[in-house]
Amino acid sequence: VIMEAKEILEAYRAGKLTDTAVLAALQEKYREETLHLGFASLDLDRAERCGFPEVVFCAGKTEGQCVEILSALMKKYDNVIGTRADAGIYDRLKNKIPHVLYDSTAAMIYQHKDNRIRNGERTIAVITAGTGDIPVAEEAALTAEIMGNRVRRIYDVGVAGLHRLLARQGEIRAANVCVVVAGMEGALVSVVGGLVDKPVIAVPTSIGYGANFHGLSALLSMLNSCAAGVSVVNIDNGFGAGRLAAMINEMR
Repeated sequence: VIMEAKEILEAYRAGKLTDTAVLAALQEKYREETLHLGFASLDLDRAERCGFPEVVFCAGKTEGQCVEILSALMKKYDNVIGTRADAGIYDRLKNKIPHVLYDSTAAMIYQHKDNRIRNGERTIAVITAGTGDIPVAEEAALTAEIMGNRVRRIYDVGVAGLHRLLARQGEIRAANVCVVVAGMEGALVSVVGGLVDKPVIAVPTSIGYGANFHGLSALLSMLNSCAAGVSVVNIDNGFGAGRLAAMINEMR
């Protein structure tokens, strides 16, 4: 039986374990909490430590590596996420893991066996400026849903047609957290920030013409927002926004 770290320390303080025994116990616990695959070392303690299992960033890995990593995680946990995944990974994994799912818009491969809502009626609003921002928004929305949250999608309400946003401000104001996804000049986040009394997470996207600089223009606009209560994640980082929104929504 693997002892928990607190149990090991209490046993040492009580004189039941020697220095050598303590080191051996801690090393054994570390081995259990880390799965070494040769090319990857999986952090199997992250769910207990951080509230959700290790999420796999699939870009840059081979399909075989992704399949092996995701298989190990999906056999241990009910809910698992792989981001920036392609359909080839899903095709190779679906015969191994019966509950695996793939969302081509969000480019996410995932398992969502535990679909309980953890945060009651508290909702997360995911809002986009344009239709072109939806893939990043879906990465955020799906992440938050898999982590046990109600998500309301409010898409294509950018500042070029402000009436579209104002028509849905009741839904926006009712949310406990807002995720605002925008490319071009990124102005939508300041408008939303001026309408709500809840946290706003801004996600700049690489959608836009040349001077958008692949999202840099939107990023700088969002960082310089005059609206209070706005935080900003990296360009196209829908997952980071969804995870942060889920953590905020869970706080009491």
